[in-house]
Amino acid sequence: MKNFFSKHFLADNDIEQFIGLQLRYGVIISSLIVLVGGLIYLGQSGQLQLPSYHHFIGIRDGNTNFGGILNGTRMLNAKSIIQFGVVVLIATPILRIAFSLMGFVLEKDRMYMFITAMVLTVMMVSIFGGLKI
Repeated sequence: MKNFFSKHFLADNDIEQFIGLQLRYGVIISSLIVLVGGLIYLGQSGQLQLPSYHHFIGIRDGNTNFGGILNGTRMLNAKSIIQFGVVVLIATPILRIAFSLMGFVLEKDRMYMFITAMVLTVMMVSIFGGLKI
């Protein structure tokens, strides 16, 4: 059995294939989640009266944070399910960068480890830097 941390356990092609599959499945899964949420939304509110567009009504608190999205998804709230699909879509390229970083760590390629770590850090600071806790 090959050693997991040896250079020959995962070849470059294996890592590329894994990352490609992760991107493909991430987009497909998020699309299916949004589709299910859209169908539930049509079923729940397809017969409702059209809202008045003369006055602006902002977003309610439930779909503005991850905890609210998860709670709404558990209760089969259609808008929360759609938001969850968007969160999965946003997480897909972030996971790609994290898996690339792990691949460069296994290859012991210091330059690409540094570049990928910097890109991942910039993305995380951009996402979580503006959160209101």
